[in-house]
Amino acid sequence: MSDLATNLQKAEKYLQRFRDTGIQNRIGGKDMDGGDGETFETISPVDLKPLCNVARGTVGDIDLAAKTAMAAFKEWADFPAKDRAKILHEIADGIEARAEEIAFMECIDTGQSLRFMSKAALRGAANFRFFADKCLTARDGQSLYAPGQLNVTNRKPIGPVGIITPWNTPFMLSTWKIAPALAAGCTVVHKPAEFSPITARILLEIAEESGLPAGVWNLVNGMGEDAGRALTEHPDIKAIGFVGESRTGTYIMQQASETLKRFHFELGGKNPVVVFDDADLERAADAAVFMIYSLNGERCTSSSRLLVQDTIYDKFTQMVAKKAKNITVGHPLDPNTTVGPLIHPEHEQKVLEYLQIGKDEGATVAAGGGRPDNYTTGCYVAPTLFTNANNNMRIAREEIFGPVLTAIPFKDEAEALEIANDTEYGLTGYLWTSDVTRALRFSDALEAGMIWVNSENTRHLPAPFGGTKASGIGRDGGDWSFDFYMETKNIAFAMTEHRIPKLGG
Repeated sequence: MSDLATNLQKAEKYLQRFRDTGIQNRIGGKDMDGGDGETFETISPVDLKPLCNVARGTVGDIDLAAKTAMAAFKEWADFPAKDRAKILHEIADGIEARAEEIAFMECIDTGQSLRFMSKAALRGAANFRFFADKCLTARDGQSLYAPGQLNVTNRKPIGPVGIITPWNTPFMLSTWKIAPALAAGCTVVHKPAEFSPITARILLEIAEESGLPAGVWNLVNGMGEDAGRALTEHPDIKAIGFVGESRTGTYIMQQASETLKRFHFELGGKNPVVVFDDADLERAADAAVFMIYSLNGERCTSSSRLLVQDTIYDKFTQMVAKKAKNITVGHPLDPNTTVGPLIHPEHEQKVLEYLQIGKDEGATVAAGGGRPDNYTTGCYVAPTLFTNANNNMRIAREEIFGPVLTAIPFKDEAEALEIANDTEYGLTGYLWTSDVTRALRFSDALEAGMIWVNSENTRHLPAPFGGTKASGIGRDGGDWSFDFYMETKNIAFAMTEHRIPKLGG
């Protein structure tokens, strides 16, 4: 039996319970149907066949979940930090114990390849361990001296928070948001993306089996226009952590404006990878290919614009095209697959439309350009490279969110910086050069929240993660996460009998 056949058997075994019972909402430690009894189907992008039914949450379901999170907040906020850390470590253990199940369900539900999803559980567990270790210092502050005065700061959890996660790597991104919220002492209402709800349910099961008190973490599935909107508008929800499209972020801000919520947005990107002619070209080509074609190109940090110095443009784009053509497209559970199907027919159609737009704009298809051969079903798009492009083209300006790379030449450092910054987005940037002073100058002037020099996206958990412009608001990672999930309080103690102004007597 082939590896793919074996993995398909295992995946079906893991999936069967969801086929039998569907996925219900989970509020206060209890399974619940949607308030009006409606469900929706989640389908596999591999063959478009239904996977299971999912409860469609209503405004009433969100209201119950928010009130449950509020009722549980004080107990969880007052939970001893060492006990909170212990639970988070046990969640990490539980994630690792179910790593295969998580990976297989993520592959089937999202189309992401096992090559990358095999690490999803390990990354999720690492997120919980990192923030478990920070529980003991989460509330720590500073002592700030002034003449005759001592200021002492501390931090307190902000309250119940709403977490809205995307469909591209839902398990890892759920852990990335929820682990620091729990470590800070917040309670959670989680609404996962409707296209990929399965692993959110697995994650909550693990948390409750690890001793997390009922009501601390509540799960409501549903659509953005009803469950999502109700969550952003609910007065008991004090903050919204959202990962998704920039346009959706603007809607959330509008919806939540009357309740003056705090926001953390990780939004879209049109990230440049800039390659100068003094770079290590082979390493730069490998990094550029990895950052656009891994995870099916469905990642906010993908390097979707390739800016190459004109003296090496033809040579370098030929290197990238050769690598792109050699990428294996296939079933996500096949260990040999690099690029699997895109998440959903709606998204596949969007990406295919951009391929036609690129051709109509006059760009050259150097690799890919459509559906791969021999795939008549499923949401498959071939790894694509456009050359002879410029930064005014739609394929260079708009987020495609698929395995599509647009290569643009530049003459010198000034032009490279102008092109790189000429975008509404500002999430990441990637720079390849052997000139240290150029690297310092260029990275300082590049308008992006995160920049990697002579490297692909390698995450360091204590470092800040987030973007500028239309790519987001706020930072995750390390203490930056606690700045979002906690309120900082300052207490000023008079150390002398200073003069108090007298009024009225």
